[in-house]
Amino acid sequence: MQTLYSYTTSLDTDKPLDPQKTLKQHFNQTRSLLVYTVHFLAEVARYAEKDAYRKSHKYIPTEKDLNVNTKLAGSNLLWQILDLNEFKIALNNEKPERFMEEELVKKIYTQLVASQQYHHYINISQQSLQEDRKVFEYIFSELMLENEEFVSHIEEIFSNWGDDGDMIVQSISAFIRKPQPGVFKEIITPDKEIFAKDLLRTVIDKEDYLLDFIKPKLKNWDPERIALLDMVLMKMGVAEFLYFDTIPPKVTINEYIDLAKEYSTAQSGHFVNGILDNIHKELVQEGRLNKKDFRKAGS
Repeated sequence: MQTLYSYTTSLDTDKPLDPQKTLKQHFNQTRSLLVYTVHFLAEVARYAEKDAYRKSHKYIPTEKDLNVNTKLAGSNLLWQILDLNEFKIALNNEKPERFMEEELVKKIYTQLVASQQYHHYINISQQSLQEDRKVFEYIFSELMLENEEFVSHIEEIFSNWGDDGDMIVQSISAFIRKPQPGVFKEIITPDKEIFAKDLLRTVIDKEDYLLDFIKPKLKNWDPERIALLDMVLMKMGVAEFLYFDTIPPKVTINEYIDLAKEYSTAQSGHFVNGILDNIHKELVQEGRLNKKDFRKAGS
């Protein structure tokens, strides 16, 4: 959707976008967002080392300054993450330190140290991956995601946070439970990437044909005055009806209703629903809808 919208608006410029290249850039931006967020989480956990060093080098350090607890910085979970070769490669490629705000890391670390969860963690006598996970989940879920300053910071760097944030949160939550290298390789699974490329290509290549189905349903609506994003969503929906035979029509319609409600105008959900539903009924009546049983498609 984003790629088609950007591509369509670029057609009126001197340099139209390459749609497949733009789609790939969107995928890469999602990977960059994931890498940065994991890096930020790791930096909060590692900050105890910096805190201990800074306090121990005061002109006249107190006993408390000389005894900063660095258990979290030496946790097994943190070093499982830092020792992942794929994460090291991702850090080298993405260079997330470019965007790091040390003061924000310090603020979140300070909030952590003042919390009951942290005091429980450092007072446990034995190292435990289960306890490591609990404190990392607390940092991520409560101190980062619930922190307006952190969210504003990440939104400023990554324009795709609003679109990809939920997926990134799910990926990192699963990664905390079990750090695995694949998370940095396959932000988008191969089947989803193929589907996205095919759908993008189909909507562009078959645009005139898709519009032949949409325009007659617009009645008194001037196609030129319809919100561009609504038109993009309808073309995607009709493309799925006609060319993606394992996607149930109800799934297609519901998906584009939700996208219209979230990204377009207040009336877009109802509008897109009406047009796609009418086209679907027409295709069924004319016997032009050839859908496979998606439950058997892979058998």
